[in-house]
Amino acid sequence: MGKIVLVTGATAGIGKAVAEEFAKLSYRIIISGRREDRLNELKNYLEGEYEVEVFVMPMDVRNKQIVEQAFINLPDAWKQIDVLVNNAGLGLGFSPMDKGSADDWDTMIDTNVKGVLYVSKQVMPGMVERKSGHIINVGSTVAKQVPKNVSIYAATKHALNAITQGMRSELLEHDIRVTQVNPGYVETEFALVSKKGNAEEAKKVYEGFKPLEPKDIADVVVYVATLPQHVNINDILVTPLAEADVFNENRSLND
Repeated sequence: MGKIVLVTGATAGIGKAVAEEFAKLSYRIIISGRREDRLNELKNYLEGEYEVEVFVMPMDVRNKQIVEQAFINLPDAWKQIDVLVNNAGLGLGFSPMDKGSADDWDTMIDTNVKGVLYVSKQVMPGMVERKSGHIINVGSTVAKQVPKNVSIYAATKHALNAITQGMRSELLEHDIRVTQVNPGYVETEFALVSKKGNAEEAKKVYEGFKPLEPKDIADVVVYVATLPQHVNINDILVTPLAEADVFNENRSLND
């Protein structure tokens, strides 16, 4: 039986790319997300292309009861999760706080913070019992710096940063590795979601430079996961060449 990886937010973007890169290494893959039709499409593709086992785990990470039930229903053959990639997350309604939507704030906090906690709580006890495992949390450059108009999204990623550090300290005695991967601009559905479906506004997010691709981040995730057991990448920041940090960008570069 090969190693098992659970990827949340696997219906698109980084999560989907992460699942494919692990498939290339013959991992058994649990793919999770809210859109079951997309999960089934990905399952069929990965099984056909890479001849790997894939288990579809539809769930909304924001809902504690749904998460708990999903793990109760997980077949015994899939319970020994070796790698957890907490990728599910989103940004919404980027605006000054005084003009922000409390509903958007709740959605970001519930997904980006509580979702990580709910899923990790289900996976960590098994890793502790086996004294083996790796948790990889997908953060953001805004976990390090806070530009204007994204304060609440940045706050959720700062919280994830604290959670990751806490996990690393608490799980150290159990030989469990914990990593945070912090991407800059990645061309995914993130921009479209953050602009609430406005395709023209979403397109502007990536104008004037070449952003990262989902596979770029997936390659990093697989790299840190496949290092020797005694090696742990605690924290890694990955940006396109045009993004020095959240305050300094070069949008004069050709795509």
